[in-house]
Amino acid sequence: MIPGHNPLGSTDSRQPVIIAALRSPICRANGQLKRLRAPDLLGPVLATLVETAGAAPAGVDDVIIGNAVGGGGNVARFAALQAGLPITVPGLTVDRQCGSGLDAIALASRLVAAGGDPLYLAGGVESISTAPARANRTDDGELDFYSRASFVPPQFGDPDMGVAAENVARAFGVTRERQDEYALRSHHRAVEAAKTGSFTDEIVPLKSNDGLVEFDDGPRVTLRAPLMARFPAAFVPGGTVTAANSCFDADAASAVVMTSLERARAMGATDGLLVLGCDTAGVDPVLLGMGAANAAQRLLERHQVAAGDLDLIEFNEAFACQTIACLDYLDVSPERANLDGGALALGHGYGASGAVLVTRLMAQARRRYANQGQSTLAMAMISIAGGMGTAALLKYSKL
Repeated sequence: MIPGHNPLGSTDSRQPVIIAALRSPICRANGQLKRLRAPDLLGPVLATLVETAGAAPAGVDDVIIGNAVGGGGNVARFAALQAGLPITVPGLTVDRQCGSGLDAIALASRLVAAGGDPLYLAGGVESISTAPARANRTDDGELDFYSRASFVPPQFGDPDMGVAAENVARAFGVTRERQDEYALRSHHRAVEAAKTGSFTDEIVPLKSNDGLVEFDDGPRVTLRAPLMARFPAAFVPGGTVTAANSCFDADAASAVVMTSLERARAMGATDGLLVLGCDTAGVDPVLLGMGAANAAQRLLERHQVAAGDLDLIEFNEAFACQTIACLDYLDVSPERANLDGGALALGHGYGASGAVLVTRLMAQARRRYANQGQSTLAMAMISIAGGMGTAALLKYSKL
């Protein structure tokens, strides 16, 4: 990294910084959180964030939230009011599918960089368990239900996610053995992180009909290599992508408090993640899993940062093969990413997942500083349906 580099060319009054980041438990769809709708998942996270950051509720300028498969109606506004924010606080809902949560944070950072010392709550939420059934209306007025939207015109190819993952595995030579090894490591790391309390401070417990939900329910303690090897190809006959080396759908919410460095200091914040830059790139929809790598490469080149200089990397593990392929593309050892496990073990909450990456980086960077006394250069990366990817370059620092 360039010594003294000033991200975005900003003065302190325009430098975006994240001063708090929290998430809900991440639970399997139709599991412990199945009766909670998106605002029920997000509202407690927003309320706790405001309290944690010491922000005046009326001082929140906007709530910017990503959501991919909800029922519309502006979940950001609904959740903000449910969180107890004043009616004067507006809300904006962003849809860039799996990238929605990270793109909401990117949008907030750009608004801060534009000036005015605003304060935003930004992140994402997904209640896959309560997502509405969707249908097109036919010419005769009947409803034609569909399982997912079309992401691109048919002439560009619009593969299902699993088929697209197989395309990446084949095009970039990612073997079944590497995929299973990576997925197993993700579970082991997540199990260890939960055991040692690494997730505790970032999770806002949620009340459900079955009681208080305080922990993620995805990581599998008993998962071993022989069991992984028994799983058949899940999407393409004779393929290498299986249920064991793919993520599972999850319900989750995550958000951050974003403001300017100047306002953060005035609020008494002592540390944070400086947002150095964000980028979104388009790629071939047939190889949509590679979107994150292209966005990350452009971002690193723009800021003259080598991938090897990154201290922490959080990559949304939709599939082991695309995670490995993207990291290989950037010349980063897969072992360096997702130190506490990722979506393969924790689950993929679509619109929430990008914000979860940032929340994880905040927690990891704080621990790293406490143990080593060092600032941290970090990157969050996520690939997106339709052939896109978003990346954010962040630096943890004392303020």
